[in-house]
Amino acid sequence: MWFNGLLDLSVMQLILVVLGMTHITIIGVTLYLHRHSAHNSLDMHPALKHFFRFWLWLTTAQNTKEWTAIHRKHHAKCETADDPHSPVVLGIRKVLFEGAELYASAATAENLERYGQRTPEDWVERNVYSHYRMLGIVLMAVIDLALFGVHGIWIWAVQMAWIPFWAAGVVNGIGHWMGYRNFECADNARNISPLGVLIGGEELHNNHHTYPNSSKLSRRWYEVDIGWGYIRLFQLFGLAKPKGYRPIAHHVPGKQDMNVETVQAIANNRFDIMRQYRKRVTEPVLRQQKSLIDDEVRPRYRKLKQLLSREVTLIKPKEKETLEFVLESNAVLRQIYEKSHELQALWRQRGLKPQDKLQALMEWCKEAEASGIRYLEDFAAHLRAYSLRPAA
Repeated sequence: MWFNGLLDLSVMQLILVVLGMTHITIIGVTLYLHRHSAHNSLDMHPALKHFFRFWLWLTTAQNTKEWTAIHRKHHAKCETADDPHSPVVLGIRKVLFEGAELYASAATAENLERYGQRTPEDWVERNVYSHYRMLGIVLMAVIDLALFGVHGIWIWAVQMAWIPFWAAGVVNGIGHWMGYRNFECADNARNISPLGVLIGGEELHNNHHTYPNSSKLSRRWYEVDIGWGYIRLFQLFGLAKPKGYRPIAHHVPGKQDMNVETVQAIANNRFDIMRQYRKRVTEPVLRQQKSLIDDEVRPRYRKLKQLLSREVTLIKPKEKETLEFVLESNAVLRQIYEKSHELQALWRQRGLKPQDKLQALMEWCKEAEASGIRYLEDFAAHLRAYSLRPAA
């Protein structure tokens, strides 16, 4: 019977088919909508772009301009009342289970005009994908029923729920709620898992918010960004060209002279620099000073290690009290904490001429080398070795 479907597959085979189709949808979102359209970190061949536009029309009814605009606003207004989907502001439950609704409510004419630039406005976008948005998912339902019979009902349901839950809910919700942080970016973005497979690499959300214009989301040797694997595969066939993923600064062993280029290299690599500061200075000094920490604070040692490196705006009031108590009672920890913020201030200050920034960096290194704290002295020497050019 026709109702049994054109394909007679076992339940396990059907599950594999569903996972395959939803995986294509995820790859369409992360490569086409996210890395290509929203951040311009990836060039794509027109044929590949049209395929993903068509597939996403069938499986999500998603409009490129709307998705792009809302995501760009998310980055511009992250963790504020104007963020379209911040769990810090709205609560994790609302973002996790109402992510699609939050996207829909943010798709205002004002947001589209301001954040939706450089998105497709061709004939097919205007007259098909935007004008008949719901037609795509209706066609997908017909295709699923024709291919899989009665099983097409639950297959279609899974397809329709996949992106609202995993992308709009999990990435935007859990990705700003819990997980680990490689970098102390200014918002609460976190890596959900080092294995970015199920959600196309979007699990590495802290990495992305730190380097939003990079087409590669993995940053540590143990992290996997399956989306990057697809980019490399498409690049092999001339269908894609990644941008912004190469190192933006180089550490040249033995280099000691400082110039304007050194300042630029450090500023370009500032998040990695501060991660290294935590590993090379903050953590070893804290281990060294642990025995001197007040008995009341010592049980919270692990939390203190995080607080000494955390972005200031993300520290909660009670955590701030703990941090201030320790810094008032330990001059060495106070010194390395202050030096870390002085270093960050070098690239946060605007209007300074390159030569002024160079002078400030040289002064920072001079004070660090005279601090009497060996780890701080070694880090100053480490900074001098940065360059925009790799070692010869």
